[in-house]
Amino acid sequence: MFNEILAIGLITLCLLAVGCTVAGPSDRRAETPLDVPFVVVLGIAQDGGVPQAGTKDHPGWTSPEFKRRAVALAIVDPLTAQRWLIDATPDFREQLHSLDELFPVDGRPGLDGIFLTHAHMGHYTGLMHLGLEVMGARKVPVFAMSRMKHYLETNGPWDQLVRYENILLSPLTHKEAVRLNDRISITPFLVPHRQEYSEVVGFVIEGPNRSVLFIPDIDKWEDWDAEGERIEEWIAAVDRAYLDGTFYDNGEIPGRDMSAFPHPFIAHSMDRFGTLPSAEKSKIRFIHLNHTNPALRADSAARRTIEERGFQVAEELELMSL
Repeated sequence: MFNEILAIGLITLCLLAVGCTVAGPSDRRAETPLDVPFVVVLGIAQDGGVPQAGTKDHPGWTSPEFKRRAVALAIVDPLTAQRWLIDATPDFREQLHSLDELFPVDGRPGLDGIFLTHAHMGHYTGLMHLGLEVMGARKVPVFAMSRMKHYLETNGPWDQLVRYENILLSPLTHKEAVRLNDRISITPFLVPHRQEYSEVVGFVIEGPNRSVLFIPDIDKWEDWDAEGERIEEWIAAVDRAYLDGTFYDNGEIPGRDMSAFPHPFIAHSMDRFGTLPSAEKSKIRFIHLNHTNPALRADSAARRTIEERGFQVAEELELMSL
């Protein structure tokens, strides 16, 4: 069975590498060698997805090409048939199905772990699908910082997942790496962002050849400067950086002063990173885009500006080998 599963996964990746299309909004695929781990983007939208509840006239209600799922990454090792998720979003059902189509494995849910960034609704509420009412999963490892772990243990309905052993909680520690297997590690690190119920972390994912930085939520790069961290140094240390791009610029939401919103505008990030070498700028993919963000549309002026300045917007189902 393992060999059959592995063969299916490798065939799928081979098709991707030669340019065949996988269902989804993106036709930009990284070439991925068959014998190395990889990261795949399962969603690029802010917590509420696109379109969000309450938006009446968005084209996504009738045209699937305009829909976007909440931010999540998957890590896959094709040699060991292991899969991990970063964040469990409200779109968990569809994202797990996409992962099963890309690289199927035996068992339900076929996850070797879920790593949580924080306790905002778009990043952990998908855990509900692991419970008795849906999958009835058994002992899925869920990795979380101490406050996040305590929140899940002491608040319903999440504590039921713990009591029934649908999930097994494991603690994360700031800047301490977790070895996923002999070839992959993941390291959490604290970032400044709203912390009503938990800490907020980003992750660095390291494989045998390349590494990925993932920061879907942060208040301001300057707030991190004040804590002694420079985002430019983190970008320099990796091969790709998925960074908070929730809003494109002030004025995006009519009638509201957005200057105090707890996210760096893409326009500001591009100004800050504008003096970086081209090779550094090309690493950056903006992610976690709000449904109001014009950069969601490939034909928008915002998207053209981003690309002309040397940056990119993440696309669902894009792959990067590790």
